[in-house]
Amino acid sequence: MLRSEVREPVAWLTIDRPDKLNAMTREFFAELAEAIERTEADERVRVIVIHGAGRCFSVGGDIVAFGDLGGVDDRRAYVREALWSFRRVEECTKPTIAAVHGHALGGGCELTLVCDLVVADETARFALPESSVGLAPGPGLVRAGAHVGLHALKYLILTGAVLDPHEARAMGLVNEVVPEGDHLARAGELAETMAARAPLALAAAKAFLTAGAWERYQHAVDTVAMLQGSGDVAEGIAAFGERRSPAFTGR
Repeated sequence: MLRSEVREPVAWLTIDRPDKLNAMTREFFAELAEAIERTEADERVRVIVIHGAGRCFSVGGDIVAFGDLGGVDDRRAYVREALWSFRRVEECTKPTIAAVHGHALGGGCELTLVCDLVVADETARFALPESSVGLAPGPGLVRAGAHVGLHALKYLILTGAVLDPHEARAMGLVNEVVPEGDHLARAGELAETMAARAPLALAAAKAFLTAGAWERYQHAVDTVAMLQGSGDVAEGIAAFGERRSPAFTGR
């Protein structure tokens, strides 16, 4: 569900499942890591832009598919796959830009967190709503604190609040807000600007700024895998599929 196109000096990665609002399948995470590896090795590419096809950036993980996960080993493997792909984006030696329109929820929002720059148009909406299905945001727990203060992060995670692009910018989640539909053009302009800079200098700066960023990686894997085995997640998935409010019990 990830299309890749190189228009020198920029690689454009398109999350391409518009009929499901670009909900991320398990396979998506492997595709994302592979696309980053491939474009990082491509000498034609200086900058990578990630954006969504259709009506939005991405509504995050495919919630219905969570019910297909097996026992604890499978749950841990799934979380590792997701976190590794996002970590691979952040640790890519080439600059990355998230060009956002419409919803960037859950994993969609978290993907923007690991990009170097975020351009959002006026339709963009950001949220970490995982607690509504009994989960916590794995990459969000690890990396969102680098962008927002602790009170703001607690507000996002504990309430699932949806931010418009101006609120997201005020919190530090977005670099620029542009008129509706201009997110790709502006991302392209920023990409061209960065592509003209010395690539070794940009790679060195990125490596310095992200050093040690993933020290709590394993803790996040353990936390999310534990929650995925809870009764609350089973109830959250069922309620989501049945379009009703969940009845959580804390078990």
